[in-house]
Amino acid sequence: MTVRPFAIDVPQPVLDDLRDRLDRTRFLEDSPRRPASGMTSAYLRELVASWQAFDWRAREAWLNGHPQFLADVDGSTLHFAHRRSETPDAPALLVMHGWPHTFALQLDVADLLPDVDVVVMSLPGFAFSPPLDEPTTERRLAELGHALMTEVLGYSSYLTYGEDVTANVSDLIAATHPEAVAGIVVTHAHFLSQDEREATSDPGERAFYDRMSAGWYEQAGYAHVQGTRPDTLAAGLNDSPVGLLAWLTEKLVEWSDTPAGDPAAVERRLSRDRILTEATLYWVTQTIATSFRTYYDGADAVIPPVEVPAAVFIQRHEHDNPESVARRFYRDLRVFEVLPQGGHFTVAEVPEAMADRVRRFILELRPAR
Repeated sequence: MTVRPFAIDVPQPVLDDLRDRLDRTRFLEDSPRRPASGMTSAYLRELVASWQAFDWRAREAWLNGHPQFLADVDGSTLHFAHRRSETPDAPALLVMHGWPHTFALQLDVADLLPDVDVVVMSLPGFAFSPPLDEPTTERRLAELGHALMTEVLGYSSYLTYGEDVTANVSDLIAATHPEAVAGIVVTHAHFLSQDEREATSDPGERAFYDRMSAGWYEQAGYAHVQGTRPDTLAAGLNDSPVGLLAWLTEKLVEWSDTPAGDPAAVERRLSRDRILTEATLYWVTQTIATSFRTYYDGADAVIPPVEVPAAVFIQRHEHDNPESVARRFYRDLRVFEVLPQGGHFTVAEVPEAMADRVRRFILELRPAR
């Protein structure tokens, strides 16, 4: 398994074409009586104006300030950033993103953990990781992440963290490779199965799942389209940078820990430069279509309980997620905390707070000698 250095270098004609398309945008006004969402015509116009003036080369240089690599892993190629610590025998942490973000949104927390070897992996089909030639299932992603850390990078022990679609992947890594996983950091705690939800008599558990189910219909349209008509949607998004920007940013707004009704409030958590970096990465790599594969390939794994030490930090959208469920699934639960701030993109939204919590958890696992 080979590892080779990688640097981002977007061809100038690709950036020129993007600018030209942005200059020719045909905007629409908001529809009357439309359901509320994380995007408005006014905010989209602001973002497009900023994208037209966006200094991609400066962002590219910032990204390349984080050592990046391509590795051949079990017949696939993975892109990852690897921030090695100067501390001897530093612990290692695998960080995985979900949809609609990329590895770039998680680099800030890596910068804040200089005493940890941090590996930020790009999922197959996202940014600079080519898509798989097989279904992009949770089980396959778990095996790739584990192989990257152990067989390719040589870590005999590491911690794992996942968000969104990789929350289950991280759980699966910890559950199936306890001999190598020293601990798991969680901000998207494990959910009960549908049968377990219906069977529970705990009022707190029932109330949490009832609340989550009640709000799902209004928000789930994106998932249904990505899971049933992915290529039709992707054809439009891959050809229209403004359509792509609107589709991605709507979810960054709705899922972050920001007040509803003001899309621009997302920038209290995720700066405009970071939002535009995400959109540019999807655009220049043409990976919006392949990023949908985790939706239509589907969840494939029944995840057994996690026996390794776990630190569970409940993000704000799941503030009432019961500790009782976490204790049944994470059998060696060392920390359970409801975060005062931070939403779906937790390590990007509150990187300082999460870096502090990760460091404290590691110190508990590795007491001073």
